[in-house]
Amino acid sequence: MALATAMISSPQLRYCPSPRGRRRRRGRHSPAAATVAASATPRSEENIVIVGAGVAGLATAVALRRLGVGAAVLEQGDALRAGGTSLTLFNNGWRVLDAIGVADELRSKYLRIQGMRMRSPAAGGRDLREFSFEEETPGQEVRAVERRVLLETLASKLPPSAISFSSKLKSISEQGRAGTLLELEDGRQILSKIVIGCDGVNSPIARWMGFSEPRYVGHMAFRGLAEYADGQPFEPKVNYIYGRGVRAGFVPVSPTKVYWFICFNRTDPGPKITNPAALKSEALELVRGWPSDLLAVMRSTPEGAVVRTPLVDRWLWPGLAPAASRGGRVVLAGDAWHPMTPNLGQGACCALEDAVVLARRLADAGGAGADGDQAQAAMRAYEAERWARVFPLTARAGLVGALVQWENAAVCAARDGVVIPRLVRLGPLLEHTNFECDLLEPAPQST
Repeated sequence: MALATAMISSPQLRYCPSPRGRRRRRGRHSPAAATVAASATPRSEENIVIVGAGVAGLATAVALRRLGVGAAVLEQGDALRAGGTSLTLFNNGWRVLDAIGVADELRSKYLRIQGMRMRSPAAGGRDLREFSFEEETPGQEVRAVERRVLLETLASKLPPSAISFSSKLKSISEQGRAGTLLELEDGRQILSKIVIGCDGVNSPIARWMGFSEPRYVGHMAFRGLAEYADGQPFEPKVNYIYGRGVRAGFVPVSPTKVYWFICFNRTDPGPKITNPAALKSEALELVRGWPSDLLAVMRSTPEGAVVRTPLVDRWLWPGLAPAASRGGRVVLAGDAWHPMTPNLGQGACCALEDAVVLARRLADAGGAGADGDQAQAAMRAYEAERWARVFPLTARAGLVGALVQWENAAVCAARDGVVIPRLVRLGPLLEHTNFECDLLEPAPQST
């Protein structure tokens, strides 16, 4: 079952020469309370640098801080990402947000989704099946949250000097026991004992570590966030509509916003469309004649709030994929390590899981004070724990996507007439959302 999550991209990377000399200074600025922009300081040293201020990067920084470990966050944009639409978070995502102390702040803003309705586009939206989360999976917590608000909430838990904007990575090089040298596009250099790559699905750091490019799976996705100033009219349910080679859905996010998506088959991603009106028009054309409530949601979406992205993944085959860490100095988390398709709604949830597991491992090893062997052991333990979870989820998400994107008329008829109405059980489908995560007790902090 598909709930879409957004992708992010990053620049190319090259090696840089060894550094000459050190000087410790930090200069940053920001329009937000927890952020500052980069200064022109050419050289600095850090204990831990997190590259990327997305979900994985900010959650890792917050988790580390609660455990008494500081980290500097580099973000290539000039502000937190305002684009994207909504992320659907299940039980496992909320357990992590509880652990790092931000869940209740988000719960107050977003609706708890009570169930799921599955339909066919035929006859104006023929019902196939309806589920109650409480009946099928008691205690399951599902909410869609705006990506922008999630990032702002995470960033607000960091000190004002934590995030450095306009800090685009240019090159990375190993410096032996001294750490890893990061060179930025503006000429600054940062020598860090530990680097955590949270730089997204097209991660330059993952490429530097030998990972393959993410694989395009043959599907594209439109996503949008509709706005209802006077209140949206829908019940708090996930609405899915399954066609032939096209599926769509929408889910209420808050009293005034509704998230929607369309997944469709395409042999290649094609040229990027930058015209907002053209994006919205193409999305509407894909589902022309589909149920009126879906079309109404799409038409209530500001043109600038529609995005189109290719769906990609990377399967971490044992014995073939590179290690998630390098030399006890560099480690990956989130989409940078294991990009997955949105068919299980687990991209953001797994990034949050990575954050809390990696933070615990590093903190238990002594944080930035760990020697090379301790840091390497912590990173390897993190990889072993997380690989056993993310590899099966990535594979399963890819397989589910391939199945629900079938175009064959006979297969779709069997899906609509037999599989969904009689065979689908929600409980087994959501077993992967079980994730044990104790609270991270906050350590005393200085501002």
